[in-house]
Amino acid sequence: MKRKRKFLCMVFAWLVLAICPFPVYAEEAGEDDADKPLAPYFFIEGADTAVDHFPLKDTQVSVTINGTIAETYVTQTYTNEGQNPISATYIFPASTGVTVHGMEMQIGDQVIAARIREREEARNEFEQAKSEGKSASLLEQQRPNIFTMNLSNLMPGQTISLKLHYTELIHAADGIYQFVFPTVAGPRYANPLTEDEAENSQWVAAPYLEDGETASGTYRIDVNLSTGVPITGLSCKSHDVDIAWDNNASARVTLANPEDFAGNRDYILEYRLTGEDINCGLMLNKGETENFFMLMVQPPQRCKPEDIPPRDYTFVVDVSGSMSGYPLDTAKELIRSLVTDLQETDTFNVVLFSGASTQLSSKPLPATEENVKAALELVDGQVGAGGTELAPALEHAIGLPSSKDTARSIVIITDGYISGETEIFDMIHENLGTTNFFSFGIGGSVNRYLIEGIAKTGGGESFVVTDSEDAAAMAEKFRTYIQSPVLTGIHVTADNFDVYDVEPLQIPTLFAEKPIIMFGKWRGEPTGTIRISGQTGSGDYAQEIQVSESLVSPQNQAIGYLWARTRVERLMDYGFSQDDETVKDEVTAIGLNYSMMTPYTSFIAVLEKVQNTTGENTDVEQPQPLPSQVSSLAVGGGYLFGSEPDMLLPVSLAVLLMAAVFFFRHGKKGGVSCGTKGSIG
Repeated sequence: MKRKRKFLCMVFAWLVLAICPFPVYAEEAGEDDADKPLAPYFFIEGADTAVDHFPLKDTQVSVTINGTIAETYVTQTYTNEGQNPISATYIFPASTGVTVHGMEMQIGDQVIAARIREREEARNEFEQAKSEGKSASLLEQQRPNIFTMNLSNLMPGQTISLKLHYTELIHAADGIYQFVFPTVAGPRYANPLTEDEAENSQWVAAPYLEDGETASGTYRIDVNLSTGVPITGLSCKSHDVDIAWDNNASARVTLANPEDFAGNRDYILEYRLTGEDINCGLMLNKGETENFFMLMVQPPQRCKPEDIPPRDYTFVVDVSGSMSGYPLDTAKELIRSLVTDLQETDTFNVVLFSGASTQLSSKPLPATEENVKAALELVDGQVGAGGTELAPALEHAIGLPSSKDTARSIVIITDGYISGETEIFDMIHENLGTTNFFSFGIGGSVNRYLIEGIAKTGGGESFVVTDSEDAAAMAEKFRTYIQSPVLTGIHVTADNFDVYDVEPLQIPTLFAEKPIIMFGKWRGEPTGTIRISGQTGSGDYAQEIQVSESLVSPQNQAIGYLWARTRVERLMDYGFSQDDETVKDEVTAIGLNYSMMTPYTSFIAVLEKVQNTTGENTDVEQPQPLPSQVSSLAVGGGYLFGSEPDMLLPVSLAVLLMAAVFFFRHGKKGGVSCGTKGSIG
């Protein structure tokens, strides 16, 4: 009887594990990582109370926006409340356009300014300091918008504060300025990776708190906004805020309820301006060795042509586990808005993807009422499950036939929770001659590196839909953008003004009513003119700016960082030339010369005094909260047995049914009882 009972307990345990909708990994600190899967996992607090698994106690974000340039200081405070020395790793996100150019570490009264070093040199210096018992901090870039902070030898009862300094440019579209501060990096689904790819993607295997749990630390965001012209419509769509006006052109924005944890969704601040836009024209900075300029010019108003040419759309929709619930419901509203307003001359198709992909039709369909209804029924039937295999789905969509004599666009709708962004960018780049690519990010903490990168490499626009109310508005923006370009054939020339190292090299067609922005260096005297020319829907366009009318100001020092960031972005942010040694050398030199983070340069700070004389040190990975309104299915891929999405529910129900029948028949006879220790997830 005991043997049978033991057997039945083993079968029951196997069934429970088999129907678990996502793999959950728990590990003790210091465990061998050799066989650990490269996937996010849920944090399970261990029984060792001597180790503090939540060393990040406080995050303070202070932002100053002057004109269109935002300067941000992020101060993170770590405290070891355990009984043993620890070393900690923490992941944090940023906007895709930031230039990180400063870091300080404070321990007690001692403040150590971090030094910029080549990545391998900084890593070696950190490991040496760690082995010698010294407190050190290492900041590394994993993606242009994802960074890891490594701390060593944080002693019991000790507090360390780290201050980061970065700069970014705020862009306007359709008269709306939007400042975004990401607070959490969502879990990434990882395809099978090569050895080199896996080495640069270890951050993906990060711990997360379960859905509904929030971090124990505090999180505060303060913004000081000054524009120089009256502000209208100032609001924060992501957080409840208090707004204190200094005057009609400046305001201070703080969180209304500091007890409401702010670190699980993007902070999104939007504002409009009364009258003319700010900083339209030329900004100059004169430095000790180099001079920089930033050119910002508003394009003409959109001119809608009388006849819009027929277009072909393929909508690639993410129905994976991370989209389950609110994100997928929002995506359904979005796709409904997009397809129901297609013109009769348009054709379309729909590709759904998770672990595998499926299509509405093998060929483009006319946008008839019947075909639109079939598309909506296909999308409405999805529940969200499986991994996020975007690359095969995109390849599938590109390979589908398209209508002749039409302008083809592929529209990708996803939260972007993948780690293989470069593969997507390469695929888009290879098909630019025939297709424009647009992207919609769904959720409050989307992978903006992917969402924005798709548009930048694909000649289109990107949109982020944070709630169902946004869906219709963003769909309308999309339709407006693609109907007609604002400005084509753009050329910028300088006369009697010696400029060089201009970024970007070429300005693509403008679909949206947003400024033309260029950076560069200049020599000699600030004289001459800059001319911008192109074509609108109603004819030729030209605008001239007198250089001598622009003030050379030392307050424009941030322009140098923005130029450097733009140059690095062109060289390698979206997958191009990453294997080119000359590009690597140039990017490394930019990072060292301008003291900024790049894929090949890192910040390192070391307190030379030996803190840890015992040699004991426990490695801890700081868990992150799941992004707001993202389900637990996002962690581990959200799939069963590697099944296709359509089989997930039938398989799990079948297993449950078999388990119920088995134990109903045998449980009473055998007196089955199973005892467990601890818990999973």
